[in-house]
Amino acid sequence: MDMTMEITTHSVGETELVGQTLAKTLKPFSIVALFGDLGAGKTAFVRGLAKGLDSPDRVTSPTFTIVNEYSGSLPLFHFDMYRLGSSDELFDIGWEDYLARGGVCIVEWSENVLDAFDGSEIKVTIEKLSDTDRKITVQNS
Repeated sequence: MDMTMEITTHSVGETELVGQTLAKTLKPFSIVALFGDLGAGKTAFVRGLAKGLDSPDRVTSPTFTIVNEYSGSLPLFHFDMYRLGSSDELFDIGWEDYLARGGVCIVEWSENVLDAFDGSEIKVTIEKLSDTDRKITVQNS
């Protein structure tokens, strides 16, 4: 069932809350594909998602490590594909192994690795409307 939802947030806290709310709907093996420009609020969204999965860990952008792992009610694997040129590089770092572990995989800069997805992922697009306002679109196929 295709479902699209649009939410406008007016602060970092509200963006985190949308992530936290989405987290409560996720199941093992969920994939969340994140789209948005630099500074759009992707990491804030992931902070909320981690909080929604009861993670006590501090969430940071994994730009240089490619993937950060967080504990919680489900393990959260936070990927940043900004520096990757193709999905081949994603598979090289063990994408399939992370998928098989039964956690939630959330991928920033998903546009760089679109062919790694199978169509079951939840697409989240964050658009920066102003310094504080964001439009968050969640598409669930």
